[in-house]
Amino acid sequence: MGSEGPVAVKIHVTGFKKFQGVPENPTETIVSNLKDFVDRRGLPPGITLGSCTVLETAGEGALPMLYKVMESGISKPFMDSSINEQVIWVHFGVDSGLQKFDIEQQAVNEATFCCPDELDWQPQQFPIIPEDGGISRTRQTSCSVDAIVKYLKKKGYDVGISNDAGLFVCNYVYYHSLQFAEQKGHKCLFVHVPLFSTIDEDTQMQFAVSLLESFVSSTF
Repeated sequence: MGSEGPVAVKIHVTGFKKFQGVPENPTETIVSNLKDFVDRRGLPPGITLGSCTVLETAGEGALPMLYKVMESGISKPFMDSSINEQVIWVHFGVDSGLQKFDIEQQAVNEATFCCPDELDWQPQQFPIIPEDGGISRTRQTSCSVDAIVKYLKKKGYDVGISNDAGLFVCNYVYYHSLQFAEQKGHKCLFVHVPLFSTIDEDTQMQFAVSLLESFVSSTF
């Protein structure tokens, strides 16, 4: 991407359906309602919300839909060649024990599921992408995590930085997305949210939009 000219940011988001122990996943609600919420509230100039997709809470089972929506997110060039577009993938996942919001800095190339996913797959010490090497390999987001967290804290949210996305489906999807983003020149970020019983739905919807807004000043 060139360094001159205005930047147009298109953000695609995903969440997950229910899974064992979480019969109502807040990220399904957030992602399903985000377009209407953004339409009412608006986004800063230069940022647009792209696709909003809810994935199965499954490792291999989530990949066909994940790659379908990521491939569809590859934009055609602008007619005005002076405008640069940055595509960002934001994945929301729930951590039922979390008391705040966590921005995940990295994913690890290991699938070791503590319980079967929603399609009854339970890998143990399985490399997510074998071509990447062993299960200790990590991939980091290219998003400016420190700047994003600083922005969100100024908005009043209790948010932190995490280096452990877990070894379940969240980490599995994040690792695949980070590899795809690197190949396509996109950016990718995973965010863990708590249950609505911990932080209410309206606050989490406001947080989601504030997160999108944070990319104005923190991405480039």
